[in-house]
This record gives sequence, C-alpha cells and structure tokens, in this order.
Amino acid sequence: MSDILTSKSDTSCAESSTKKIQVWDAPVRLTHWLIALCFTGAYLTAEVDSLRLLHISMGYTMLFLICFRLLWGFIGSKYARFSEFVRSPTTVIRYLRGMLSGHPAHFTGHNPAGAMAIIAMLGLGLIVTISGYANYNELGGEWLEEAHEIAANIMLTVVGVHIAGVLLTSYLHRQNLVRSMISGRKLGQQQQAIHTTWRSVAIVLMLAVLGFWIYQVDTARSATGTEMTQSSKERSDKDRDRD
Repeated sequence: MSDILTSKSDTSCAESSTKKIQVWDAPVRLTHWLIALCFTGAYLTAEVDSLRLLHISMGYTMLFLICFRLLWGFIGSKYARFSEFVRSPTTVIRYLRGMLSGHPAHFTGHNPAGAMAIIAMLGLGLIVTISGYANYNELGGEWLEEAHEIAANIMLTVVGVHIAGVLLTSYLHRQNLVRSMISGRKLGQQQQAIHTTWRSVAIVLMLAVLGFWIYQVDTARSATGTEMTQSSKERSDKDRDRD
C-alpha cells in the first residue's frame, strides 16, 4: 500500500514539475519549415514550364537545407542530433502500439514514429534533389527522370503520413506539436531543456537562402532582358532587310 502511495506521489510530483521547456533550436525549426516550403513549391511547379526556374531554385535550396540538416544532426543541440532520436525498430513498434491503444509513451524530443518519418524524408529528399539536378544537367536518361518523379511521389506520401501522425499524437498527448515546431517549446522537465537556441546559426542560414533566391531572380531578369534585346535586334534586322 505504501509503495502505491509513493508511486502516486512521485507521479504527481513529476506532473507538477512538467512545463513548457525549450526543446527545438532555431536551425532545426528553420530547416523544417523551409524544407516543407521548398518541397511544396517544387512539387506544385514540376509540370509548369513557365515556372521552371522556381522549380529548380526550390530544388537547389532543398538540397542545401537537407545537407545542412544532416550536418546539424551531428553537431547541433541535444534534440537535433540523430543519436538522440534514431531508435531501434523494436522501440518504433512499441511506440506505434501505444498510439493504437491511445496511450503512446511521451518523448521530450522526436518520438520514434516521427524520427522514422524524418529519416525517410531526408533520404527521399536527397534522392529527389540529386536526381533532379542530374536531369536538369542532362546527366541521365528517361529512367532517371522517372526515378525523380517516383521518389517525389513517395516523399509526398510520407509527408502526408507524417502530418497525420503529428495531428494524432498532438491529440493523444494533448499538446500542439505544430506550434512546438514554431516556438521550439514542448512539455518536459526543466533539466531536459536545451540551453541555447543557436539563433545566430539560423540567421546565417536564412541569409544564405535569401541571398541565393535574390541571385536567382537577378539571373532570371538578366536572361529575360538579354532575350528581349536579342529579339528586338532580330526584328530590326528584318525590317532593314525589307527596306
């Protein structure tokens, strides 16, 4: 009886000490939303010839962000590191069973199912962007173009499953995980919080992305201006020939 009372007391103390703490650093949050933006933009413009430059720009940006996220997975803050959230298949299955029963285990960082989706999306993202680069530079045949499209569609499916999982776990844990990926804060013990958000790294990353986008816009404008000048010159030459 005393053991039961002690257990309840410990649980009560743990719950009372649980509060919103900083879990996700700024680079993790920024790359998460920028990759989502780039994938959406690239997917929606894939079949639009007039938006070809936008499609390519989104793809290049996505490749850069994925490479950064892979690096940050080794040198970033605690919950950004792969060593913190990549777990065994047994742990993933156990967590999924908990979800199906309506009582999933709580994880301060990525839960096992979310971690599995993240690894899948990063891997598929690399395949999509690298194959897209190869296609754009005519380094492969039709098979590579088909592989690019198939990988993109598989990634879209994984993204859909990931979003559904986030909504479900948000409901089961009574915690808005979408908001957490914006603010970086989740429920946890104070001693579990990260001590720095690495905002300076996120700022440099954002400036690099914006710089690339501005460069692409300027390049497009220069190319358009050159084409218009060439077209005007050709028309003038034709007019002189007629005279």
